[in-house]
Amino acid sequence: MKTAHDLVAAAKSKVQEVSVANAEQTVRDADVLVDVREGDEFAAGHIPGSVHFSRGMLEFKFSGNPALQSRDIKIVLYCKTSGRAALAAAALHDMGYLNVQSIAGGFDAWVAAGKPVAKPETPSFE
Repeated sequence: MKTAHDLVAAAKSKVQEVSVANAEQTVRDADVLVDVREGDEFAAGHIPGSVHFSRGMLEFKFSGNPALQSRDIKIVLYCKTSGRAALAAAALHDMGYLNVQSIAGGFDAWVAAGKPVAKPETPSFE
């Protein structure tokens, strides 16, 4: 029986990962930057300019959005450490998308490298 780690390893063998050192340029060149973490993770902080499509809804979000129908759009994905992003990238490849990359090390590596993080502003009730 395969484990989650086995599935991630298989996905990573088929997916192009971009290093954190090169991620900012890759993100600038992308048509869409997708955070595949859960909603609470995204709300706590995310890479500026990213959209949130949780891993469980990814295929449905791409299928249901006319702006994402072109199979040659440049897609960059990330999650916390890169496992879910690798699985998501493999799924998008299976759907026929041609230019899919994920950020090696995910959001944790992004933050550790001192890259910018967007956080929603908490409303003040004072």
